[in-house]
Amino acid sequence: MNKKDYLIYPAIFDDTNNNGQGYTVTFPDVPDTVSQGKTLEEAFKNAPYALAVALPDYDPYPTPTPIEEVMKDNPGLIVNYVGIDLKIVRKYAKDTTVRKNVTIPQSLAKWAEEQHINFSQALTDTLEYMRAG
Repeated sequence: MNKKDYLIYPAIFDDTNNNGQGYTVTFPDVPDTVSQGKTLEEAFKNAPYALAVALPDYDPYPTPTPIEEVMKDNPGLIVNYVGIDLKIVRKYAKDTTVRKNVTIPQSLAKWAEEQHINFSQALTDTLEYMRAG
């Protein structure tokens, strides 16, 4: 079965039981998937990450309930769509490690060993930094 690359689900942004301390985000179509945020903006920002963790476990993906129905069932609460780009999720889920041999100056290798530096971690950190620009 071909998986879709981009999905949207209705989400409920609820601040009623948080004593003014933020929002809880739930997804009626993806049970047990919860996110939160101290502000509404933060809750919107965090919500896709909850879907990113939950959706890879589903086959097939849940069918989204029409947003009008979710709004009707949750009067007074904020209901909005939350989208997730599953191409990105799949890319990082499959981002396994690979073995690479590198050549560095002997003096640098000796110094790094004396400092108990993990060569793989140092190279990974450096490449991640360079990729981020």
